[in-house]
Amino acid sequence: MNKGLNKVMIIGWVDGDFEMRYAPSGRPVTSFSVATSRTWTSSEGEPRKDTEWFNVVAWGHLADLCHEQLSRGQRVYVEGRLQTRGWEDGAGRKHYRTEVVAQEMIPLSDLIE
Repeated sequence: MNKGLNKVMIIGWVDGDFEMRYAPSGRPVTSFSVATSRTWTSSEGEPRKDTEWFNVVAWGHLADLCHEQLSRGQRVYVEGRLQTRGWEDGAGRKHYRTEVVAQEMIPLSDLIE
């Protein structure tokens, strides 16, 4: 059996730029960003911090829940899979965007400080 694994789990903070729309089929879709941060000490002993931004897309009932329950700055757990979409703009340039397609979302602001 040839099976692969595509699973992503992130805990981070929600950006406030939510976009909720409806696919031509009428199915709801919500897009938003989640920031994760990590800290470390450089070889020179300097503290360092790096922030990574993830584009998240939720569909169906989960899209509604994300739109209703999440707000800017809120801590959230998102689980899903990575997907890269490609498209061509009006000038013929190719663009790509990698997204986390959410399958699970848990608001954490009330659970973890």
